[in-house]
Amino acid sequence: MRNTTRRTVYSGLALVGIGALLAGCAAPPEDEGGSGESIDYTPCIVSDFGGFDDQSFNESSYAGIEAAADDLGVEFNEAESTAEDQYAGNVSGMVDQGCDFILTVGFALANATRDAAEANEDVNFALIDSGLSTDDGEPLELDNVKPILYNTAEAAFLAGYLAAGTSETGTVGTFGGLQFPSVTIFMDGFVDGVAYYNEEKSADVTVLGWDKEAQDGLFTGGFEANQTAKTTAEGLLDQGADVLLPVGGPIFISAGEAIRDRDDSAALIGVDSDLFLTAPDFSDLYLTSILKQMTDAVEEVAVGAAEGDFDAAPYVGTLENGGVDIAPLHDFESTVDEELLTEIDEIREQIISGDIVVESVSTP
Repeated sequence: MRNTTRRTVYSGLALVGIGALLAGCAAPPEDEGGSGESIDYTPCIVSDFGGFDDQSFNESSYAGIEAAADDLGVEFNEAESTAEDQYAGNVSGMVDQGCDFILTVGFALANATRDAAEANEDVNFALIDSGLSTDDGEPLELDNVKPILYNTAEAAFLAGYLAAGTSETGTVGTFGGLQFPSVTIFMDGFVDGVAYYNEEKSADVTVLGWDKEAQDGLFTGGFEANQTAKTTAEGLLDQGADVLLPVGGPIFISAGEAIRDRDDSAALIGVDSDLFLTAPDFSDLYLTSILKQMTDAVEEVAVGAAEGDFDAAPYVGTLENGGVDIAPLHDFESTVDEELLTEIDEIREQIISGDIVVESVSTP
Protein backbone atom coordinates (compact mmCIF):
# COMPACT_ATOMS: atom_id res chain seq x y z
CA MET A 1 0.00 0.00 0.00
CA ARG A 2 1.31 3.43 -0.72
CA ASN A 3 0.22 7.01 -0.72
CA THR A 4 0.89 8.56 -4.10
CA THR A 5 0.21 11.46 -6.40
CA ARG A 6 2.11 10.08 -9.39
CA ARG A 7 0.26 10.19 -12.70
CA THR A 8 0.84 7.26 -15.03
CA VAL A 9 0.58 7.47 -18.79
CA TYR A 10 -2.73 5.89 -19.73
CA SER A 11 -3.69 6.72 -23.26
CA GLY A 12 -6.32 4.00 -23.43
CA LEU A 13 -9.87 5.08 -24.06
CA ALA A 14 -11.59 7.67 -26.14
CA LEU A 15 -14.25 8.44 -23.57
CA VAL A 16 -17.59 10.17 -23.81
CA GLY A 17 -19.11 12.29 -21.05
CA ILE A 18 -19.76 9.44 -18.65
CA GLY A 19 -20.38 11.92 -15.85
CA ALA A 20 -23.61 13.06 -17.42
CA LEU A 21 -24.64 9.45 -17.78
CA LEU A 22 -24.19 8.08 -14.27
CA ALA A 23 -27.59 6.49 -13.98
CA GLY A 24 -29.35 7.22 -10.72
CA CYS A 25 -26.76 9.76 -9.59
CA ALA A 26 -27.06 13.42 -8.80
CA ALA A 27 -25.80 15.83 -11.45
CA PRO A 28 -22.12 15.23 -12.21
CA PRO A 29 -19.61 17.35 -10.30
CA GLU A 30 -18.08 20.35 -11.97
CA ASP A 31 -14.54 19.76 -13.17
CA GLU A 32 -12.16 21.33 -10.70
CA GLY A 33 -9.54 21.57 -13.43
CA GLY A 34 -6.79 20.26 -11.18
CA SER A 35 -6.55 23.58 -9.35
CA GLY A 36 -4.38 22.06 -6.65
CA GLU A 37 -6.55 23.52 -3.84
CA SER A 38 -6.35 20.61 -1.39
CA ILE A 39 -9.26 19.29 0.61
CA ASP A 40 -9.29 16.87 3.52
CA TYR A 41 -10.26 13.81 1.53
CA THR A 42 -8.53 10.55 0.67
CA PRO A 43 -9.72 8.35 -2.22
CA CYS A 44 -8.32 4.81 -2.36
CA ILE A 45 -8.29 1.77 -4.62
CA VAL A 46 -7.84 -1.99 -4.14
CA SER A 47 -7.05 -4.19 -7.15
CA ASP A 48 -7.94 -7.79 -7.71
CA PHE A 49 -5.01 -10.15 -8.20
CA GLY A 50 -4.58 -9.09 -11.82
CA GLY A 51 -2.74 -6.03 -10.50
CA PHE A 52 -2.72 -2.42 -11.61
CA ASP A 53 -0.60 -3.11 -14.69
CA ASP A 54 -2.99 -5.63 -16.23
CA GLN A 55 -3.58 -3.41 -19.30
CA SER A 56 -7.25 -4.00 -18.57
CA PHE A 57 -9.89 -3.12 -15.99
CA ASN A 58 -7.58 -2.72 -12.98
CA GLU A 59 -5.38 -0.32 -14.92
CA SER A 60 -8.23 1.77 -16.31
CA SER A 61 -9.89 1.92 -12.87
CA TYR A 62 -6.58 3.04 -11.40
CA ALA A 63 -6.43 5.80 -14.00
CA GLY A 64 -9.86 6.98 -12.81
CA ILE A 65 -8.78 7.23 -9.17
CA GLU A 66 -5.59 8.96 -10.24
CA ALA A 67 -7.57 11.50 -12.25
CA ALA A 68 -9.98 12.09 -9.34
CA ALA A 69 -7.10 12.73 -6.94
CA ASP A 70 -5.62 15.19 -9.42
CA ASP A 71 -8.99 16.96 -9.82
CA LEU A 72 -9.31 17.30 -6.06
CA GLY A 73 -5.69 18.18 -5.37
CA VAL A 74 -5.25 15.28 -2.94
CA GLU A 75 -3.18 12.15 -2.58
CA PHE A 76 -4.64 8.67 -2.88
CA ASN A 77 -3.83 5.31 -1.37
CA GLU A 78 -3.59 2.03 -3.23
CA ALA A 79 -3.45 -1.64 -2.31
CA GLU A 80 -2.42 -4.05 -5.05
CA SER A 81 -3.60 -7.61 -4.48
CA THR A 82 -1.49 -10.50 -5.71
CA ALA A 83 -3.72 -13.30 -4.35
CA GLU A 84 -7.39 -13.74 -3.49
CA ASP A 85 -6.68 -14.21 0.21
CA GLN A 86 -5.42 -10.62 0.38
CA TYR A 87 -8.72 -8.95 -0.54
CA ALA A 88 -10.24 -8.59 2.92
CA GLY A 89 -6.95 -7.45 4.45
CA ASN A 90 -6.30 -4.93 1.70
CA VAL A 91 -9.77 -3.41 1.95
CA SER A 92 -9.64 -3.19 5.74
CA GLY A 93 -6.12 -1.78 5.43
CA MET A 94 -7.47 1.09 3.35
CA VAL A 95 -10.09 1.76 6.01
CA ASP A 96 -7.37 1.79 8.67
CA GLN A 97 -5.41 4.32 6.63
CA GLY A 98 -8.31 6.76 6.87
CA CYS A 99 -9.69 6.47 3.34
CA ASP A 100 -12.94 8.37 2.75
CA PHE A 101 -13.75 6.60 -0.52
CA ILE A 102 -12.57 3.12 -1.50
CA LEU A 103 -12.87 1.69 -5.00
CA THR A 104 -12.64 -2.09 -5.16
CA VAL A 105 -11.98 -3.58 -8.58
CA GLY A 106 -13.76 -6.72 -9.62
CA PHE A 107 -16.42 -9.27 -8.77
CA ALA A 108 -14.04 -11.20 -6.53
CA LEU A 109 -13.86 -8.31 -4.04
CA ALA A 110 -17.63 -8.15 -3.52
CA ASN A 111 -17.72 -9.90 -0.14
CA ALA A 112 -14.68 -8.06 1.20
CA THR A 113 -16.31 -4.79 0.13
CA ARG A 114 -19.63 -5.73 1.71
CA ASP A 115 -18.07 -6.68 5.04
CA ALA A 116 -15.95 -3.53 5.23
CA ALA A 117 -18.88 -1.31 4.26
CA GLU A 118 -21.17 -2.84 6.88
CA ALA A 119 -18.52 -2.28 9.54
CA ASN A 120 -17.67 1.27 8.42
CA GLU A 121 -20.82 3.14 7.49
CA ASP A 122 -18.96 6.47 7.38
CA VAL A 123 -16.78 5.30 4.48
CA ASN A 124 -18.10 5.32 0.90
CA PHE A 125 -17.26 2.44 -1.44
CA ALA A 126 -17.66 1.77 -5.14
CA LEU A 127 -17.36 -1.72 -6.59
CA ILE A 128 -16.46 -2.43 -10.21
CA ASP A 129 -18.35 -5.20 -12.04
CA SER A 130 -20.56 -6.45 -9.23
CA GLY A 131 -23.41 -5.74 -6.90
CA LEU A 132 -23.53 -7.07 -3.35
CA SER A 133 -25.16 -10.19 -1.98
CA THR A 134 -25.67 -11.90 1.34
CA ASP A 135 -23.90 -15.12 2.25
CA ASP A 136 -27.07 -16.88 1.04
CA GLY A 137 -26.79 -15.24 -2.38
CA GLU A 138 -29.64 -12.78 -1.91
CA PRO A 139 -29.13 -9.30 -3.46
CA LEU A 140 -28.02 -6.71 -0.92
CA GLU A 141 -28.00 -2.92 -1.11
CA LEU A 142 -25.96 -0.74 1.24
CA ASP A 143 -26.23 3.04 1.37
CA ASN A 144 -22.45 3.42 1.26
CA VAL A 145 -21.69 1.10 -1.68
CA LYS A 146 -22.20 2.10 -5.33
CA PRO A 147 -21.92 -0.70 -7.92
CA ILE A 148 -20.31 0.34 -11.22
CA LEU A 149 -21.62 -2.16 -13.76
CA TYR A 150 -21.46 -2.67 -17.51
CA ASN A 151 -23.84 -4.37 -19.91
CA THR A 152 -20.95 -5.59 -22.01
CA ALA A 153 -23.14 -8.19 -23.73
CA GLU A 154 -24.40 -5.36 -25.95
CA ALA A 155 -20.93 -4.41 -27.18
CA ALA A 156 -19.82 -8.05 -27.35
CA PHE A 157 -22.80 -8.70 -29.65
CA LEU A 158 -21.29 -6.21 -32.11
CA ALA A 159 -17.88 -7.87 -31.76
CA GLY A 160 -19.39 -11.31 -32.39
CA TYR A 161 -21.10 -10.08 -35.54
CA LEU A 162 -17.82 -8.52 -36.67
CA ALA A 163 -15.88 -11.70 -35.91
CA ALA A 164 -18.32 -13.85 -37.87
CA GLY A 165 -18.23 -11.44 -40.79
CA THR A 166 -14.43 -11.41 -40.98
CA SER A 167 -13.67 -15.07 -40.24
CA GLU A 168 -12.21 -16.90 -43.22
CA THR A 169 -12.39 -20.36 -41.62
CA GLY A 170 -15.97 -20.10 -40.39
CA THR A 171 -14.79 -20.80 -36.84
CA VAL A 172 -14.15 -18.33 -34.00
CA GLY A 173 -13.31 -18.97 -30.37
CA THR A 174 -13.49 -17.52 -26.90
CA PHE A 175 -12.23 -18.45 -23.45
CA GLY A 176 -12.22 -16.84 -20.03
CA GLY A 177 -10.10 -16.51 -16.94
CA LEU A 178 -12.57 -17.44 -14.21
CA GLN A 179 -16.28 -18.09 -14.58
CA PHE A 180 -17.49 -14.83 -13.07
CA PRO A 181 -20.58 -13.02 -14.42
CA SER A 182 -18.35 -10.09 -15.44
CA VAL A 183 -16.47 -12.54 -17.70
CA THR A 184 -19.28 -14.68 -19.09
CA ILE A 185 -21.38 -11.65 -20.03
CA PHE A 186 -18.81 -10.93 -22.76
CA MET A 187 -19.00 -14.52 -23.96
CA ASP A 188 -22.81 -14.51 -23.99
CA GLY A 189 -22.96 -11.39 -26.15
CA PHE A 190 -20.23 -12.67 -28.45
CA VAL A 191 -22.05 -15.95 -29.08
CA ASP A 192 -25.32 -14.11 -29.75
CA GLY A 193 -23.62 -11.73 -32.19
CA VAL A 194 -22.28 -14.67 -34.19
CA ALA A 195 -25.70 -16.33 -34.10
CA TYR A 196 -27.33 -13.13 -35.40
CA TYR A 197 -24.82 -12.97 -38.24
CA ASN A 198 -25.64 -16.58 -39.12
CA GLU A 199 -29.35 -15.78 -39.08
CA GLU A 200 -29.01 -12.67 -41.22
CA LYS A 201 -26.57 -14.15 -43.72
CA SER A 202 -27.72 -17.78 -43.76
CA ALA A 203 -24.18 -18.59 -42.64
CA ASP A 204 -22.84 -21.28 -40.34
CA VAL A 205 -20.01 -19.69 -38.35
CA THR A 206 -19.14 -21.82 -35.32
CA VAL A 207 -18.18 -20.50 -31.87
CA LEU A 208 -15.79 -22.64 -29.85
CA GLY A 209 -15.19 -22.24 -26.13
CA TRP A 210 -18.60 -21.20 -24.81
CA ASP A 211 -22.06 -22.76 -24.74
CA LYS A 212 -24.40 -19.95 -23.75
CA GLU A 213 -27.40 -22.16 -23.08
CA ALA A 214 -25.44 -24.48 -20.77
CA GLN A 215 -23.31 -21.63 -19.38
CA ASP A 216 -20.29 -23.84 -19.81
CA GLY A 217 -16.99 -23.34 -21.58
CA LEU A 218 -13.22 -22.89 -21.50
CA PHE A 219 -11.55 -21.16 -18.53
CA THR A 220 -7.92 -20.94 -17.54
CA GLY A 221 -8.54 -20.85 -13.78
CA GLY A 222 -7.13 -17.36 -13.25
CA PHE A 223 -6.29 -14.02 -14.80
CA GLU A 224 -2.60 -14.55 -15.35
CA ALA A 225 -0.80 -14.61 -18.67
CA ASN A 226 0.68 -18.09 -18.41
CA GLN A 227 1.17 -21.41 -20.17
CA THR A 228 -2.37 -22.54 -19.33
CA ALA A 229 -3.82 -19.53 -21.13
CA LYS A 230 -1.45 -20.05 -24.06
CA THR A 231 -2.31 -23.74 -24.33
CA THR A 232 -6.03 -22.90 -24.25
CA ALA A 233 -5.58 -20.45 -27.12
CA GLU A 234 -3.51 -23.00 -29.05
CA GLY A 235 -6.30 -25.54 -28.70
CA LEU A 236 -8.78 -23.14 -30.30
CA LEU A 237 -6.35 -22.34 -33.10
CA ASP A 238 -5.83 -26.07 -33.66
CA GLN A 239 -9.57 -26.40 -34.24
CA GLY A 240 -9.53 -23.72 -36.92
CA ALA A 241 -10.55 -20.60 -35.00
CA ASP A 242 -9.18 -17.51 -36.72
CA VAL A 243 -10.65 -14.91 -34.35
CA LEU A 244 -10.09 -15.28 -30.60
CA LEU A 245 -11.82 -13.46 -27.73
CA PRO A 246 -9.86 -14.01 -24.48
CA VAL A 247 -11.81 -12.56 -21.53
CA GLY A 248 -9.89 -11.92 -18.36
CA GLY A 249 -7.20 -9.31 -17.96
CA PRO A 250 -3.75 -10.30 -19.23
CA ILE A 251 -4.70 -13.71 -20.66
CA PHE A 252 -4.88 -11.97 -24.05
CA ILE A 253 -1.07 -11.76 -23.92
CA SER A 254 -0.83 -15.55 -23.91
CA ALA A 255 -3.29 -15.74 -26.82
CA GLY A 256 -1.19 -13.24 -28.76
CA GLU A 257 1.93 -15.28 -28.11
CA ALA A 258 0.17 -18.43 -29.31
CA ILE A 259 -0.71 -16.72 -32.59
CA ARG A 260 2.77 -15.27 -33.04
CA ASP A 261 4.59 -18.51 -32.24
CA ARG A 262 2.92 -20.34 -35.09
CA ASP A 263 2.90 -17.35 -37.44
CA ASP A 264 -0.87 -17.71 -37.56
CA SER A 265 -3.12 -15.23 -39.34
CA ALA A 266 -5.71 -15.27 -36.54
CA ALA A 267 -6.94 -12.03 -34.99
CA LEU A 268 -7.63 -11.06 -31.38
CA ILE A 269 -10.54 -9.19 -29.84
CA GLY A 270 -9.59 -7.39 -26.64
CA VAL A 271 -11.76 -6.59 -23.64
CA ASP A 272 -12.17 -3.68 -21.21
CA SER A 273 -9.69 -1.27 -22.86
CA ASP A 274 -8.69 -0.54 -26.43
CA LEU A 275 -5.73 -2.91 -26.44
CA PHE A 276 -4.37 -1.36 -29.62
CA LEU A 277 -3.54 1.65 -27.43
CA THR A 278 -2.81 0.05 -24.06
CA ALA A 279 -0.93 -3.08 -25.23
CA PRO A 280 0.66 -2.12 -28.55
CA ASP A 281 3.04 -5.11 -28.65
CA PHE A 282 0.24 -7.04 -30.34
CA SER A 283 -1.29 -4.10 -32.21
CA ASP A 284 -1.27 -5.90 -35.57
CA LEU A 285 -3.46 -8.69 -34.12
CA TYR A 286 -6.36 -6.66 -32.73
CA LEU A 287 -9.50 -6.77 -34.83
CA THR A 288 -11.19 -4.58 -32.20
CA SER A 289 -11.72 -4.43 -28.43
CA ILE A 290 -14.92 -4.56 -26.39
CA LEU A 291 -14.77 -1.43 -24.26
CA LYS A 292 -15.91 -0.75 -20.73
CA GLN A 293 -15.42 2.98 -20.23
CA MET A 294 -14.23 2.79 -16.62
CA THR A 295 -11.79 5.66 -16.22
CA ASP A 296 -14.28 8.53 -16.48
CA ALA A 297 -16.98 6.71 -14.51
CA VAL A 298 -14.57 6.06 -11.62
CA GLU A 299 -13.31 9.64 -11.72
CA GLU A 300 -16.81 11.12 -11.60
CA VAL A 301 -18.01 8.85 -8.79
CA ALA A 302 -14.93 9.55 -6.67
CA VAL A 303 -15.06 13.31 -7.23
CA GLY A 304 -18.80 13.35 -6.61
CA ALA A 305 -18.32 11.52 -3.32
CA ALA A 306 -15.79 14.15 -2.23
CA GLU A 307 -18.30 16.88 -3.05
CA GLY A 308 -21.15 15.24 -1.17
CA ASP A 309 -22.92 13.81 -4.23
CA PHE A 310 -22.41 10.12 -3.46
CA ASP A 311 -25.37 7.75 -3.70
CA ALA A 312 -25.71 4.00 -3.90
CA ALA A 313 -27.74 3.81 -7.13
CA PRO A 314 -25.84 1.57 -9.55
CA TYR A 315 -24.23 3.02 -12.63
CA VAL A 316 -24.80 0.72 -15.61
CA GLY A 317 -22.80 1.36 -18.77
CA THR A 318 -24.67 0.58 -22.01
CA LEU A 319 -24.38 1.30 -25.71
CA GLU A 320 -27.00 3.98 -25.26
CA ASN A 321 -25.09 5.97 -22.65
CA GLY A 322 -21.65 5.29 -24.10
CA GLY A 323 -20.50 3.17 -21.18
CA VAL A 324 -19.73 0.24 -23.51
CA ASP A 325 -18.87 -0.03 -27.19
CA ILE A 326 -16.31 -1.55 -29.52
CA ALA A 327 -13.04 0.17 -30.33
CA PRO A 328 -11.97 1.39 -33.76
CA LEU A 329 -10.57 -1.31 -36.03
CA HIS A 330 -7.27 0.55 -36.41
CA ASP A 331 -5.01 -1.54 -38.71
CA PHE A 332 -7.94 -3.76 -39.74
CA GLU A 333 -10.06 -0.79 -40.89
CA SER A 334 -8.90 -1.05 -44.51
CA THR A 335 -9.33 -4.83 -44.68
CA VAL A 336 -12.91 -5.15 -43.42
CA ASP A 337 -15.78 -4.81 -45.86
CA GLU A 338 -17.41 -1.38 -45.54
CA GLU A 339 -20.82 -2.99 -45.85
CA LEU A 340 -20.10 -5.08 -42.75
CA LEU A 341 -19.12 -1.96 -40.80
CA THR A 342 -22.32 -0.23 -41.93
CA GLU A 343 -24.34 -3.23 -40.74
CA ILE A 344 -22.63 -3.05 -37.34
CA ASP A 345 -23.49 0.65 -37.03
CA GLU A 346 -27.10 -0.19 -37.84
CA ILE A 347 -27.15 -3.02 -35.30
CA ARG A 348 -25.78 -0.67 -32.64
CA GLU A 349 -28.70 1.69 -33.26
CA GLN A 350 -31.17 -1.20 -33.21
CA ILE A 351 -29.86 -2.34 -29.83
CA ILE A 352 -30.12 1.20 -28.49
CA SER A 353 -33.69 1.56 -29.80
CA GLY A 354 -34.70 -1.83 -28.39
CA ASP A 355 -35.40 -3.38 -31.79
CA ILE A 356 -32.69 -5.92 -31.00
CA VAL A 357 -32.66 -7.13 -27.39
CA VAL A 358 -29.37 -8.56 -26.16
CA GLU A 359 -29.84 -10.78 -23.13
CA SER A 360 -27.46 -12.52 -20.77
CA VAL A 361 -28.02 -14.21 -17.44
CA SER A 362 -25.32 -11.82 -16.19
CA THR A 363 -26.93 -8.60 -17.48
CA PRO A 364 -26.86 -6.04 -14.62
